Amino acid sequence: MLSINFIEKIIGYQEVIIKNIEEANENLYIHMMMKRKECVCPVCKRKTNRVHDYRKQMVRELNAFGKKVWIILQKRRYVCSCGKRFIEPVPFLPRYQRMTQRCTIEMINRLADVRSYTAVAKEFEVSVSTVIRRFEYINYPKPDKLPEMIGIDEFKGNSGGQKYHCILTDLKTGRVIDIIRTRYEHDLIDYFKKYDRSGVSVFVSDMYSTYSEIAETYFPKAIYVIDRYHWIRQAIWAFEAVRKEVQKKFSKSHRIYFKHSRKLLLKRECKLSTEEHRQVNIMLYASAELSTAYFLKEELYRVLDEVENPDKQKAAFEKWISDAECSGLSAFERCAKTYNKWKIPILNSLRCPYTNGFTEGCNNKIKVLKRNAYGLKNFKRFRNRILFLFSSQRCRA
Repeated sequence: MLSINFIEKIIGYQEVIIKNIEEANENLYIHMMMKRKECVCPVCKRKTNRVHDYRKQMVRELNAFGKKVWIILQKRRYVCSCGKRFIEPVPFLPRYQRMTQRCTIEMINRLADVRSYTAVAKEFEVSVSTVIRRFEYINYPKPDKLPEMIGIDEFKGNSGGQKYHCILTDLKTGRVIDIIRTRYEHDLIDYFKKYDRSGVSVFVSDMYSTYSEIAETYFPKAIYVIDRYHWIRQAIWAFEAVRKEVQKKFSKSHRIYFKHSRKLLLKRECKLSTEEHRQVNIMLYASAELSTAYFLKEELYRVLDEVENPDKQKAAFEKWISDAECSGLSAFERCAKTYNKWKIPILNSLRCPYTNGFTEGCNNKIKVLKRNAYGLKNFKRFRNRILFLFSSQRCRA
């Protein structure tokens, strides 16, 4: 009797009678039945304790002790005075299912990672369509309100007939808020106009003109911020363009040397060792254009370091734009033109502590999910999968 009670505690189900346990190869069969009690007739709602017959059902349970566990459930079929025959209710087994609720929940929770439906189906030895049907229980409605700090970015989803989707994040709490089907302006307008936007104080995006128009029109009270990474890399791209143009003029051996020294030239001057300083100086002496480009790159980093004095930082940034315009380097002239166009949100990014780093990290994880699944064509399912992936809550029994 003690051993039976011990097994019942391990299994964790209430009001069950364990009749026998069999082991065959890699399978473990647990024969059980529910304790007999009065059941309510689904038709007349009267209680009955009269058993009509018994039926056995094989139910899949979670693996245990390195073995596949199966429950051989002997189910009673009751008969009511009204003539209705019905199966007794089983708390751990949903109606018409051949998998316990605990096993179903564990299968769904496996999808809280970047693994594919196929991988989970193989693990639980079910069909892919079964995993998808179980995941359909998960559904995320639209958020009730917008967060105070909004981060927005697009990612390539190729789902629902659209190439790009938008991700909305709460930069203050580090949560994914929603996934929008497209990045088109009319769809974003239809989405945001349904909400009260007065509580949004910061709106962070990349240098996509549609986001700028949305921020200006629908979030006029919010601080519009261009993510630092996206505008700083404009100067890095300009420097790289100058380096590639300069090295074309050299001999083959010098071209290879400059190409292999790319990381050394991109590294901040203050982080160079003595030997690295010597190597960089040799390369800069070879070209006045490259030397000017290197000076502009380093000067921009010094502008970024001037965080204690915002007025001085603003003046230094405007001077950098002026120097880039007068540099005679077409790549930096284009960069200066871009900075002038986005000057206000760029200056806001120097004062605002929020960036789209969290949003970009989410996009990278979404790319891994999509790559593992070889794409997800159903947008609703894709959206729920992404929100479930970043949700802190998991399914519970």
